[in-house]
Amino acid sequence: MNIGGAGTTQNTYDAIVVGSGISGGWAAKELTEKGLRTLLLERGRDVKHGDYPTAMMEAWEFPGRNRRSGTELERQAKQNRTGYTTHPASAHWFVDDVDNPYSEDRPFDWMRGYHVGGRSLLWGRQSYRFSEQDFEANAVDGVGVDWPIRYRDLAPWYDHVERFSGISGQREGLAQLPDGEFLPPMAMNCLEQDIRGRLADKFNGRVMTIGRAANLTVPHLGRGSCQYRNRCIRGCPYGGYFSSNSATLPAAYATGRLTLRPFSIVTEVIPAADGKRAAGVRVIDAETREVIEFRARVVFLCASAVASTFILLNSRSDRFPQGFGNDSGELGHNLMDHHFKVGAAGISDRFADRYFRGNRPNGIYIPRFRNLDAATRRKDYLRGFGYQGSASRLDWARPIRELSFGAGLKADLIRPGPWRFGIGAWGECLPYHRNRLYLNPAVRDKWGQPTVTFDCAWQENELAMRKDMQAAAVEMLEAAGLRDVRGFDDGSAPGLCIHEMGTARMGRDPRTSVLNAWNQVHAAPNVFVTDGAAMTSNSCVNPSLTYMALTARACDHAVAEMKRNHL
Repeated sequence: MNIGGAGTTQNTYDAIVVGSGISGGWAAKELTEKGLRTLLLERGRDVKHGDYPTAMMEAWEFPGRNRRSGTELERQAKQNRTGYTTHPASAHWFVDDVDNPYSEDRPFDWMRGYHVGGRSLLWGRQSYRFSEQDFEANAVDGVGVDWPIRYRDLAPWYDHVERFSGISGQREGLAQLPDGEFLPPMAMNCLEQDIRGRLADKFNGRVMTIGRAANLTVPHLGRGSCQYRNRCIRGCPYGGYFSSNSATLPAAYATGRLTLRPFSIVTEVIPAADGKRAAGVRVIDAETREVIEFRARVVFLCASAVASTFILLNSRSDRFPQGFGNDSGELGHNLMDHHFKVGAAGISDRFADRYFRGNRPNGIYIPRFRNLDAATRRKDYLRGFGYQGSASRLDWARPIRELSFGAGLKADLIRPGPWRFGIGAWGECLPYHRNRLYLNPAVRDKWGQPTVTFDCAWQENELAMRKDMQAAAVEMLEAAGLRDVRGFDDGSAPGLCIHEMGTARMGRDPRTSVLNAWNQVHAAPNVFVTDGAAMTSNSCVNPSLTYMALTARACDHAVAEMKRNHL
């Protein structure tokens, strides 16, 4: 399947995949298993499965315990906004903000990891399907543009990626949260089970289930089951959760058709002479700064919503003066994230004689219950939200603020505190054309490339939704019999949820969208974008499972089209 023309033989492949995270790993697996010699380009260093330096370390083994030097924090000032990404156990996975700057017209928190595996080593692993209502929402509400696909188009691909990835969960039979191909669910603890029953009794249609997580509850396809250490962000040497490193990339390597090139910064897509497709990509070697061109019949951009959009915007030519494939002018617009950090927590006096074992890396989930039908319709906002949370017993840290000492303090330190249950909401953000990212040639990165500037904020719909997200949480916890229930809204800028998406959206009309129903660039059908950039709306559920399904589906289509000589 080699193409002719410019480029040496060793720089020519059947397919190029840009980015090795969740989407890129799936593209590499699917394309190589379907017979394509595939080049995987990753701008960061290589990381082999098991090469996780802090995975087995204890807190007392870190220099400075849990603190880092001021110099280190200065170089990751924006990455530190999460409050956890620059912990000594995980800071090495996140970028240096000095070498990789970005700008903000309005606050936007862009968290990134430049290494093989990308954020598949770092994600929260919550794995939910979009529903039929999610795919229809824009058309029904008259917002943005209509998705060019429906749930039935993606359902078999959800099946496909779930069976390989290993998603633990419990079937609930809910239209707004379709069931999947699940491994056995993780167990709720006693208070969570109690609250599940109380919510079902008090609120018609509100279900509390265990989170659907890409953590294995049984050994699966050669990977070990979760050890309940809850250190997933460090990397899991057991393969107990899905990542490119533990799952898709080993499968791709096993075909003998994958070539990985780390330290390869893709700067632009090279247009073919006919102006109707791409010839390949241009790369800067991150170590030598050499500029290299690679050629292929198909190109998959899977570098993350922001990075893939940057590559397209930075690919300017006579045919595409505003960025590759940007005939609609929508490239970089309609930036979305989930808004969160709002909910409630309370104390339970029940189950004082019960405890729990292990550190379950998963919590409970309460699926969306607003704006599903006429009975749940809200007048103040569109769409909805779901809750994640958990119950646990307060620990030895609770007496720190108390004036206790001596034998009484020692006894109290080993006595479990009362049960606490808390939930936080994840809310949908509408796709607004004015929420965008754009190239900033005035600010350059370490390699002399222009950088990204964000201009994005929550609008009236999200702000109205947040009031209900807190009020409904308080209502449910009080109805469940908890005391000292307190609502909270700690605020969050876009980006902080690390679910950025929408900047090269799919659509039916090339005049209003960048990609078609198969994730192909309308104006260049041998270029596919299957990461978060492709999303037309963002539902209220975690999106990574949908990226996987879209990628597998697009790869299948690409290979079929290549066999027909359409690409």
